[in-house]
Amino acid sequence: MSKIATVYIVDDDASVRKSLERLIKSFGFNVKTFASAAQFLLADLHQEPCCLVLNIRMPGVSGLELQDELNKAGYDIPIIFITGHGDNPIGVQVMNNGAVDFLRKPVEDDDLLAAVNKAIEKSRNIS
Repeated sequence: MSKIATVYIVDDDASVRKSLERLIKSFGFNVKTFASAAQFLLADLHQEPCCLVLNIRMPGVSGLELQDELNKAGYDIPIIFITGHGDNPIGVQVMNNGAVDFLRKPVEDDDLLAAVNKAIEKSRNIS
């Protein structure tokens, strides 16, 4: 039997975190939320399989900077970016840096579910 996947959510907006948490839990995943990239970096990230739903614009360390830090540290966690401020060049940048998807807020439930399933499948295949 497959282990239940964990979806990490990093967003500085508490209402966004809560609504994403409820939605993703309704899909049957474990969820852990964080208010900042710094908080996420201090967490125990040994949950497998997993993925990260990450806001781009946040105070302090941005989602883009967190993606760079994780890549440099060799973390192979699939990332789904969500943003209310993203444009095509940023979308291309994050995808070129290994993101699984780039979604604009407000995120459609079906789009998020598809992206999470794709990211979790990628996580299961990382050896």
